[in-house]
Amino acid sequence: MGMTEAVLLTVIAAAVPLLLAALGEVVVERAGVLNLGIEGMMAVGASCGFAAATLSGSTTVGIVAAVAAGVALSAVFALLTLGFAANQVASGLALTIMGLGLSGLIGAGFVGRTREAVGRLDVPGLTDLPAVGPLLFGHDPFVYGAAALTLGIAYFLKRSHPGLVLRSIGENHVSAHALGLPVLRVRVLAVLFGGACAGLAGAYLSLVYTPFWSPGMTAGRGWIALALVVFASWRPLRAAAGALVFGGATVLQLHAQAASLGLPSQALSALPYLATVVALVVMSIGRGRTSAVPGSLGVPFVPDR
Repeated sequence: MGMTEAVLLTVIAAAVPLLLAALGEVVVERAGVLNLGIEGMMAVGASCGFAAATLSGSTTVGIVAAVAAGVALSAVFALLTLGFAANQVASGLALTIMGLGLSGLIGAGFVGRTREAVGRLDVPGLTDLPAVGPLLFGHDPFVYGAAALTLGIAYFLKRSHPGLVLRSIGENHVSAHALGLPVLRVRVLAVLFGGACAGLAGAYLSLVYTPFWSPGMTAGRGWIALALVVFASWRPLRAAAGALVFGGATVLQLHAQAASLGLPSQALSALPYLATVVALVVMSIGRGRTSAVPGSLGVPFVPDR
């Protein structure tokens, strides 16, 4: 495998957790709910996934535990924001703080422990093809799952009737309620799905990408995923392209540090987040008043009002 193929494989691996988290948030925000707790859900998913996989010896059990942890935290968020109409921004920030603390507690006994990473798929005769073989057929199952999820969500939102219902609720929940659409039920399901995706992204970090557990291993990826949703204009396929861009920025700073360019390591580590800010500024200037933001995003809905 050449240097170029190795770098591209690393970029794709760095993009997967961003994409998984962003896809869940796309669905949540298209339903009109703003959940800023992705970082916390990813952290809990990473710790629960690693702990369950280590104790059971099964990666599958670890993945299920990570998804369940993300769903559990998102259910708390749904109860606060949809059940009690609490402020979504404040609740999301609280969820992140709680998730980071809870992940440290759950993973305290597993710091420094490692386990074998999830293996890459090997398709005889295809994986060994020059150039394209490793890029198309040499990834771990999470990569193909993320690709399938991207296409599935894109179809769901654009072509299916339930997707149309979800988008209608996100655009104007008052009109949707007047038409008899189950606003709260759809939003609860969307929030739980977003939590499942965030937990799955955390599982990828601790079971595939590293693979070990350490406090703070999400390293702000949840915030990048939030920015990625805006960067992608709430569209799944654009989110996939954006994840590759931001994943590339992450890999670039690692290679820059390895090359000893003489720049402070802190400045290089900030490169992915700087790229996020620049991308958001450029998108904001270019989009102007034609923003694709859902009309009811972040607005509490109480049926009897």
